[in-house]
Amino acid sequence: MIANVASYCGHTEAGYRGLNKLWDTVKDTGAVEILAFPCNQFGKQEPEELSTIKRFAFEKKGVEFKMMSKIDVNGSSASPVYKYLKKVAGPASITWNFATYFVVSPDGEVHSFSGTPDPLELGVVIDGLIEREL
Repeated sequence: MIANVASYCGHTEAGYRGLNKLWDTVKDTGAVEILAFPCNQFGKQEPEELSTIKRFAFEKKGVEFKMMSKIDVNGSSASPVYKYLKKVAGPASITWNFATYFVVSPDGEVHSFSGTPDPLELGVVIDGLIEREL
């Protein structure tokens, strides 16, 4: 699962809480990773350096999943990861932090979920992909 995140977003509390709960339900399967990409493109809500962002996420928000490099998700400077995800699954443009979640199946199929208020809701999708692989 891949998401763009920010430390000073109105969705920070709920987004990290949902991602943490989701991680708690899947981490022992060994079949799922959560990759969080900090992004400062929306309201300048992630202005800090990566070391500060990670300290905030790990110490203040209890994050145990992977925090990746700070990236852009839209425009010409968008990360190749996000360019690919948007190309194969949409949307054409990310609208905000914690607004679009990408779930990549073990066989590389990409599913995009926008407007999902709680990432924990995607647990059913992830469970289905895990069961499909077993």
